[in-house]
Amino acid sequence: MAVIATGCQSHFTPDPNLTSGIDRANLDTTANPVNDFYQYACGGWMASHPLDQEHSRYGSFDFLAEQNQKQLREIIDSVSNCDNEKGSIADKIATFYNIGMDSVHLQEQGAAPLKPYLENIKAINSREALWNEMMQMHLRGINPFFGVFGEADYDDAKMCIAWAYQTGLGMGDRDYYLDSDANTMKLREGYVKLMTKQFANSGYDKIAGMPANKLAERVMAVETRLANAQYDKLTNRDPFKTFHKKTVDEASAIAPNIQWANYFKAYGIPETKSFNLAQPEYFEEVSNVLATEDLESLKAYLAWQNINEAAAYLSDDFVNANFEFYGKMLSGREVNRPRWKRVTSTVDGAMGEALGQLYVEKFFPPEAKQRMVTLVDNLQDAFAKRIKDATWMEKATKKQALAKLDAILVKIGYPDTWRDYSGLQIENDSYYANVVRSNQFDVQYMISKINKPVDRNEWQMTPQTVNAYYNPTTNEICFPAAILQPPFFNMNADDAANYGGIGVVIGHEITHGFDDQGRNYDKDGNLADWWTEGDAENFKNNAKVISDAFSAVKVLDDPETYANGELTLGENIADNGGIHIAFLAMQKALKKGQINPEELDGFNPDQRFFLSYGAIWASNIRNEEIILLTKNDVHALAKNRVNVTLPHITEFHDTWGTKEGDGMWLAPSKRAQLW
Repeated sequence: MAVIATGCQSHFTPDPNLTSGIDRANLDTTANPVNDFYQYACGGWMASHPLDQEHSRYGSFDFLAEQNQKQLREIIDSVSNCDNEKGSIADKIATFYNIGMDSVHLQEQGAAPLKPYLENIKAINSREALWNEMMQMHLRGINPFFGVFGEADYDDAKMCIAWAYQTGLGMGDRDYYLDSDANTMKLREGYVKLMTKQFANSGYDKIAGMPANKLAERVMAVETRLANAQYDKLTNRDPFKTFHKKTVDEASAIAPNIQWANYFKAYGIPETKSFNLAQPEYFEEVSNVLATEDLESLKAYLAWQNINEAAAYLSDDFVNANFEFYGKMLSGREVNRPRWKRVTSTVDGAMGEALGQLYVEKFFPPEAKQRMVTLVDNLQDAFAKRIKDATWMEKATKKQALAKLDAILVKIGYPDTWRDYSGLQIENDSYYANVVRSNQFDVQYMISKINKPVDRNEWQMTPQTVNAYYNPTTNEICFPAAILQPPFFNMNADDAANYGGIGVVIGHEITHGFDDQGRNYDKDGNLADWWTEGDAENFKNNAKVISDAFSAVKVLDDPETYANGELTLGENIADNGGIHIAFLAMQKALKKGQINPEELDGFNPDQRFFLSYGAIWASNIRNEEIILLTKNDVHALAKNRVNVTLPHITEFHDTWGTKEGDGMWLAPSKRAQLW
């Protein structure tokens, strides 16, 4: 193993309280880092964290998410054991959680909380009545056929407009209905079995006077018809292909059986003159389906949408049937999560910022936010230098890129203003009834934003979320409190490791503003082409290098499965840029005497950087989950985010002394040259 030493800084005074940030127990030192860096950096952790029956994948993100759930449960328990004022936040949290945990009551109620909705569907005797029922479902947060959401206007990102978007498939993605490989066909069979079981559990087969298996077949036929018309994942990644601003009259001409004017009136936004019809061809087919499909089949489809939405919040018969398909068949999990985890997730989803406020008060140290501010500033400075030094970009494009970089809004830890939950009603009637009320509350909250200015101060993640994001229309990066802990961010570690962890995450999110999709938005969040023709071509050529590198990776032998480099391109570009930017920022901090230049635990700063990066992707995964994620996820598998990404990073080769013939080696001429 070659070591490139970093020169000592005479003015550096080591802090004896700071660790290296590298836990040698998490390494596999029997592996050679120049041949398999992922195994070297993560092998020890993976060996000590084997998959249990509950998980289909377990990695660093999952580990932190589990820790956070325990912390949220601690918070919930603390308010559940108090004499809370009726209607207070504490009372709502406690009531929602306790009714979800009351398994005896759930078993006694069975399908009862769902029955009124199924009876309403049974009573439908016309297409007009079907439309009205579908409208009520949308207001409850269930979206058969399509959904309408509030999103930024790509022509004027400061305004929020209505977006109509394809939805309505119980298996989620169109490819599950259309692909002909043996695994997908088996999943379709499992899905029909699930529907058959749940139609019987709910009693809708008796309500409708039709055998459960026949109802399932009818739903499958409707959903397959919808799937055939839906845009695929790659098309949906392209913002130019999913932005079709239409007047209400224009949309009605495309889809005459969708009553747009009445829809927006029922939604409480009758003043809507125009909106985005994201996938016009799909809505044309929805209109045809509404007009031509057998009414009983459409009723069965609406009934299934209700049942599938409710199943997770009903008795064990529903929960277990759901798990057999969505848990076991799709992802390979062997047992369901404990009830307390499922209920905690539900309460978190319903009252995220209320729990987040309590979470921050109890678990987030204020000094972490200030240290993050410094890291973000350093990363932005490093990105600016990378832009200025880029040999493949012209001056005009660089000027626009720098302006966009300078305009990025940074959010760290938690919002300055918390969401108001006073209008949310939580009662002691049924678990599912509270889920419905929560969904209705969220729908109204979303509707209230449409046709109004976008609030840039609003957060799209709660503080307790172990993740981060970039939003192109507000040109913002956000790092919730929960990700600001090891292995991403360690207050007690030398910053070489922090630059390799949270520093890369920061760089990753910044780079999203300049990835294959983010680059299409200007500094104000509008969809606009600010690239010279030559620079755009250079970008696409280099992006293709990254895409091709990932698509060439076989992720599974049986069934033979390859990674989808096009689907994951944005995330892979962001990883590439994030590493480059964070490493440069670390080098600047090193020169300023902000990082210990000596070896710590046997590793110099550059090595600690890359080991820290590898550590955040430590993960064990089942084959079923590999197939699921490869088909659906815009993120590459964890191993590939290390072993396919790092060969394109020249600094990695310099640090570890790779050479031709090594597993991690990639000739300089074949490395992607982007950010």
